[in-house]
Formats: sequence, structure tokens, C-alpha cells
Amino acid sequence: MTYAYRWSLALALVVAAFLAFSLPPYVTADPEQSRVPATFLLHYPLLVGHVLLASVAMVAVVLQAWPGLRVRYPAVHRRVGRVYVAAALPAAACAMVIGAATPFGPILAVGNVALAALWMWFTVNGYLAGRRRHTGEHRRNMIYSATLALSIITNRIWTPLLFIALNPLQNSVFGGNEEHFLWFAAGLGAWLGWTIPLFTAWWWMRRRSVATSSSISQPRHTSRV
Repeated sequence: MTYAYRWSLALALVVAAFLAFSLPPYVTADPEQSRVPATFLLHYPLLVGHVLLASVAMVAVVLQAWPGLRVRYPAVHRRVGRVYVAAALPAAACAMVIGAATPFGPILAVGNVALAALWMWFTVNGYLAGRRRHTGEHRRNMIYSATLALSIITNRIWTPLLFIALNPLQNSVFGGNEEHFLWFAAGLGAWLGWTIPLFTAWWWMRRRSVATSSSISQPRHTSRV
């Protein structure tokens, strides 16, 4: 099994485990099961819409990451891509609204809105670039979009780690105010959850671009025999 197949399989398993944990409270139509307290009348319906649509988008990312799909089955690649865009855009719109009204503080609210706006931006630009047959631009934007779609997974890792690691600050910095400390840990975890994956995706593509450029220019420096 090649590295690409192993990476795709690992991604599929991680996404499946995340969805198995995250989805159940939101398929019951019971607001009492929600892990996020409602802050306005339509909060729960928008949250359910976001969770379900984002789940579809994440499954689409897994399919698009399957090695050879774009080359061997281009029609399937395009259809799955359209499903991803159709799910990601309203999911991002819902995230922007409920994210701005989060009960977990202003740091998280700003991070949620920034994440949702960037997710929408890269998705739209990637789709339009694909329509124009600008392959490189399409691929770059959709990788950023997919990275943001999956960043919720790393968010769920960072926040509890920060809550534990920074717990001494609750008394020394926040004067024992548990709510303000929660706001800080949740907000910082949310920002790290999507900025680190996005920077990693940028670094990876830049590295690949440099490597590709070097391999193309290499023959020019080869000595004649």
C-alpha cells in the first residue's frame, strides 16, 4: 500500500470516528441533547443544519482525497466536488451565525466567524477556478477549503489539552473566574484548531511547488556527455 493510500485510509478512519462521536446528539431533534447551549431562538436548528451539512462536506473530502479518483474517475470527482460545495457553503453560513453568538466568549466568537468566512471564501474561489479550468488555482483553494472543513477535528483536541495545561492560570491570571478561563481556553483552542492546519497546508503546498520547480529545472544543469 502506497503512502497516499495509507494517508487516505487514516483520514477516513479519523473522520468516521469523529462523526460517530459528534453526530448522535444532533440527529434526535432534541435540543436537550445539544452539546452547545442555545443563545437565540433559531440557534438549535442552525446548529443541526451546520452539523449535518458539515458532516456531508467532511465525507466528500475523504472521497476527494482517495488517490486516483480525479484521474481515473473524473466525472465522479466533479460530482463529489459539487456535493462538497453544496454542503460546505450553507454549513459555513450557519457556522458564521451560530459562531458569532457562541456562549463561550468573544475570542471564540471572532475565531468562529473568521474560520467560517475563510471556509466560504476558499470554497467559492475554488469552485469558480474549477469552472474556468484553472487547475492549479482550483486545487490550491479547495485544499485550503478542505483543511478548514476538517479543522474542527483538531479543535476538539486542542481545547481539552489547553484547559488542562493552562488550568493554573484560572487562579493566577483570571482570579478564580471559571467562566473567563473557559472563554480563554476555548477561544485559544479554536484559533489553534484551524490556523495551524491552514498554515501546514500552505507550507506543504509551497514545499511541493519548490520541489517541483527544482525537478523541472534540474536537466538544465546536467553536464553533457
